[in-house]
Amino acid sequence: MSESDFDVIVVGAGCAGATAAYVAASAGMSVLMIERGNFAGAKNMTGGRIYAHALREVFPGFESEAPLERRITHERLALMDAESSFAFDFTSAELAREGADSYAVLRAPFDQWLAAKAEEAGAEAIYGIAVEELVRDDAGRVVGVRAGEDQITAQAVILSEGANPLLSERCLGNPRPKPHQMAVGIKQVLELSSGQIEDRFLLPEGEGASMLFVGDCTHGCVGGGFLYTNRDSISLGLVTTISKAGDASNDTPVYQMLEDLKRHPAVAPIVRGATVVEHSGHMVPEGGLGMVPEMTFDGCVVVGEAAGLCMNMGYQVRGMDFAVASGRMAAEAVVEAIGRGDTSKAGLAGYRARMEASFVMRDLRTFSNWPATMEGWDTLFSDYPTMVREAMNALFVVDGTPQERLMRRMMPIFRKRGLLRLGREMRGALKSL
Repeated sequence: MSESDFDVIVVGAGCAGATAAYVAASAGMSVLMIERGNFAGAKNMTGGRIYAHALREVFPGFESEAPLERRITHERLALMDAESSFAFDFTSAELAREGADSYAVLRAPFDQWLAAKAEEAGAEAIYGIAVEELVRDDAGRVVGVRAGEDQITAQAVILSEGANPLLSERCLGNPRPKPHQMAVGIKQVLELSSGQIEDRFLLPEGEGASMLFVGDCTHGCVGGGFLYTNRDSISLGLVTTISKAGDASNDTPVYQMLEDLKRHPAVAPIVRGATVVEHSGHMVPEGGLGMVPEMTFDGCVVVGEAAGLCMNMGYQVRGMDFAVASGRMAAEAVVEAIGRGDTSKAGLAGYRARMEASFVMRDLRTFSNWPATMEGWDTLFSDYPTMVREAMNALFVVDGTPQERLMRRMMPIFRKRGLLRLGREMRGALKSL
């Protein structure tokens, strides 16, 4: 193979990119990591939860040094309309078991830690520079990148450019994600004392909670809200598909949805007295398997959000563990390919093979029908929360009126929506899940 400036160039210093740079550098490769933000994590945003299994495989014992917030041991899922909220609340020691544990994180410090690990392993890092083009040789193989007036060459490029994959589209020919496959996310970090957080979520000292919302949080649009507890703050936000957010029939902008969520009776007591210390927005891949593009090319592999590797199940949101795993597997495949002297698409096929055998692609395939099911199930976000409120009022309200048997109170609530329709919708959802 011809002489290059570096063995590997990694574009992007998020979870996937920094992990890839660390693994490649640890294997003895010369690695350059280029990040357009002024520091790792400067432009990254997430709800704020990482499932630890993938991270532990790369960084055993990471808990002793990574900037983690709280280990999540309490799960809540709330179905809300404008007046009410019906929540499932689950607590289990199994959630804290090593291998099944997860943590709330703030991406700026977490990404800086990951990038520092890559640099400690020997990777060089450049911040504040955007890669404008992938450079190809006469045969069409990616041989480096162009950033400003600089052209830097490598045996292989790992593309980890995030949720807006412009280089993947422009230089590799991957299709632009469709509006219904992408969501716009908005998040605020609100400062509260650790004692207030533990009191308001009924948490033992140091433990954390995750809360997901469906329904009025997005004013009936496809999407949902999230809340994660940090050490001395909470991360509160929501996502809704770009196709819905930009629909002319939607008269509520996303930022207003978040303000309305903060005033909702189920959320207002939680954020009472909290100070907003961060406000951010980001795009999020939501299309599941259907939006995963080609991931291997001559001289290049695509990882993390740039490869659409996210999964929103409504009750569970995955992304960072997919990113870490894909970064690791991409780096391993690239190291092998460079060692063989073959970084062609065929030579890099080990990346796709690893991904197909891993939890990442297997989970995406298992739930491949869910994004379309959720997108076509408008009543889940509009009428279902109202139906549940009516059912819970029938169950719990006591006002002196003589009560009929429970079934006679409940059936009119379901019948007016069509029992067959409800049955079909539930059956379709269960099949997708």
